[in-house]
Amino acid sequence: MSESFDAVDIIATKRDRKALDKAQIDWVIDAYTRGVVADEQMSALAMAIFLNGMGREEIAHWTAAMIASGERMDFGSLARPTADKHSTGGVGDKITLPLAPLVAVYGVAVPQLSGRGLGHTGGTLDKLESIPGWQAALSNEAMLRQLDEIGAVICAAGAGLAPADKKLYALRDVTSTVEAIPLIASSIMSKKIAEGTGSLVLDVKVGSGAFMKTVEQARELARTMVDLGTDAGVRTVALLTDMATPLGLTAGNALEVKESVDVLAGGGPADVVELTVALAREMLAAAGKPDIDPAEALRDGRAMDVWRSMIYAQGGDPDATLPVATDTEVVTADADGVLQRLDALAVGVAAWRLGAGRARKEDPVQAGAGVVIHAKPGDRVTSGQPLLTLHTDTPDRFERAKEALRGAWSIAESAPDTVPLVIDRVS
Repeated sequence: MSESFDAVDIIATKRDRKALDKAQIDWVIDAYTRGVVADEQMSALAMAIFLNGMGREEIAHWTAAMIASGERMDFGSLARPTADKHSTGGVGDKITLPLAPLVAVYGVAVPQLSGRGLGHTGGTLDKLESIPGWQAALSNEAMLRQLDEIGAVICAAGAGLAPADKKLYALRDVTSTVEAIPLIASSIMSKKIAEGTGSLVLDVKVGSGAFMKTVEQARELARTMVDLGTDAGVRTVALLTDMATPLGLTAGNALEVKESVDVLAGGGPADVVELTVALAREMLAAAGKPDIDPAEALRDGRAMDVWRSMIYAQGGDPDATLPVATDTEVVTADADGVLQRLDALAVGVAAWRLGAGRARKEDPVQAGAGVVIHAKPGDRVTSGQPLLTLHTDTPDRFERAKEALRGAWSIAESAPDTVPLVIDRVS
């Protein structure tokens, strides 16, 4: 068939800093999905977008075209309102695990379509797959049934959801265009809008362990995504949260599951509890339940009950022993004083090199690999005291992991400046 446009003309339009109109965008996304636009042509267009940006209307059209490339889910048959959360990715970010069952306690359905880790940022599905028997893949029917009966589901997105995004995401990863704000925003929001949730809370990470290194960048991304959600009729709010330091005291798959269960049991690290509760409040408010203190359901065990039901429903055993790495090595403090900083990116790269993450989508991960953190900024340490314990099944990985940690912390006499965990809110 004859095509409505030519890819070269569309690339030139964006190269010359002009806006693409709806018809051009609809065609290029559809043609790329069909294979008419070649990878090298879409690479050139992605780089032009990275360099020259997009206006609000362009981003909205781009997002709508990616949604139109596949199916849309519908949760209208559920008796509960729906709320979802998306994090832009960080180190030790296991928040989805306690958050989904916590929100479900209060009669809000949480359809959490999650992904796998790539590079230094961990993947929710990789973490949950360290639980013996747990299955990430669910049919739409099984997902709806679990939402109706239990109230929460964490699973992989089906192949029919925004397939154009899946293809473009893989391309961006190998063409150094991942950080383009219009492309990040449209990638996230096309999947979330197609998913059909009624409300959405975004956790936009900022700092060394995040894609957005500055508050200004994170605020721009948050505003773009909130606008996209609002324009599509999804109640959307974003929190900007600190990712200069890893979240909690673990980075790795089974290690983070154990820490999440500690939170559900009423314990766990203070920062993980604080962010879980803050995001739960936002999700409940967006779903029409603003006057609830979700911390109560962590203390009294109700969230743990939903967690156990969720794991059982997807074939997992919540009482099973989690995998443990065969080898460990301790990294110690090199001075006396107060820990000033612990760099999230360095810890994330170390966990990745130990086997907790993957360099390519098809790589396997080690369930037990990762890093356990023994001190956080503000803690007093002594020379020779354990700072980190490295876990892996392949001890020849220790050296490269320790290389990643060179210069990752500093120790001084004075206490460091404190940075709030929740930096800003965009609505």
